[in-house]
Order: sequence, then structure tokens, then C-alpha cells
Amino acid sequence: MLQVSELHQYYGGSHILRGVSLEARIGEVTCLLGRNGVGKTTLLRCLMGLVPAREGSVQWEGRPITSLKPQQRVHAGIAYVPQGREIFARLTVEENLLMGLSRFPAREAREVPTFIYELFPVLEQMKHRRGGDLSGGQQQQLAIGRALASRPRLLILDEPTEGIQPSVIKEIGMVIRTLASRGDMAIVLVEQFYDFAAELADHYLVMARGEIIQKGRGENMQSEGVRGLVTI
Repeated sequence: MLQVSELHQYYGGSHILRGVSLEARIGEVTCLLGRNGVGKTTLLRCLMGLVPAREGSVQWEGRPITSLKPQQRVHAGIAYVPQGREIFARLTVEENLLMGLSRFPAREAREVPTFIYELFPVLEQMKHRRGGDLSGGQQQQLAIGRALASRPRLLILDEPTEGIQPSVIKEIGMVIRTLASRGDMAIVLVEQFYDFAAELADHYLVMARGEIIQKGRGENMQSEGVRGLVTI
């Protein structure tokens, strides 16, 4: 289980995160929703150690990881897909996916795991194409596939639907649902697209002004008025 307790972060004199606490459990999708500028991405960067939290703590599977560097968190079984996809444009699809195996010994990092191509058949079809030649939706699938290649126990996704076509959004939703149903991974999903989050969330949290202002079970999002809190 991921346990985040009373995280605070400041930037340029502004209090960006104001005592944020949350939990994410193995086998569940935890969706964090909120409008632009409320601190969602800053929170995820704190979870990955890319931005040090000023106060508070992060525990993963009972182990304090607040002081760990990003690569140490990857080795602890955490994978992060940021906004912007950040693939290696000059490398092939296959080479991008092999980069996700960097935490394993060299002898185990020579071949893309079969399950990646099963989840994303388009990546196998295009494995010799350069990452920069793919469409935005295909690049997003590649970014998620590369993260999954590390076989994480915790997968963090920052707005995976941003700027991609509806057909690919549907495919990504099916992959997230499949991963959650396996019961061996916790998924934290930051999303502005309410309908996408509502279909996937086991639990939801709504963030505003650097705080969690509402939380509950995914099945109750409609009755608890979440759409009105996050829709611009």
C-alpha cells in the first residue's frame, strides 16, 4: 500500500501542497481529480522523488521512501508516466521498451516482455519504427508500455488521456482495467477527464488549492457531485 501523510510543498512563495494525505492499495485504481493548477502534478513528482517534499512522509509497502531518489523508487517497484509522454524520439519502439528494463540485470533486459505486446498490439506491429514517428496516442501507449516493462507494483499516470483520440483513450482505459484486475499492482491516476476517471476509479480524491477537499468510492462519484467540482 502507498501511504502519503501530510505532504507540504512550496514554490516561489506559494504553498502548493497543503497537508495532502492519501492511500492507494494493490489491486485498485485511485483517481485524483482537480482543475488545472491545484497541485496534482507537483504531488506526483513528490511521490517519485523528483521534487522533495518540505514536510510529510511517503511510505510504500510499509517502507519509508520519503528520502529516496527517483531511481531508488524505480528499483522499489514504482513507475511513473508523466505528462508529455517523454519517449525517446530517435529510438525505435522496441528500444524504448527495453529502456524500461534498466532496473534488471543485463541478461534479463535483452527482450521486451511478451505481456507488453499483448496489452498494446500496436507496439509490436510498429516495434521497428522510431518513437518520434508515432502518433500522439501511440506515443502514450509506448510511454505506458515502457513503464510497465519494469514490472512495477505501483503505476502512477499523469493525465494519460491528454491530447489523444477517443479510440486510444478507450484502449488505455481497457489496459488500466486489465492491470487492476490482476491484483498485483496499485494504480494512481491523475485525470481531468471526468468520464474516464469515473469508469475506472475504485476510489477517488478531489484536489483544490493544494488540498484534498473530497474523497470516496468511485461508484459514488456521480451521486456525490464530483463532476461539478472538477469540470471547468
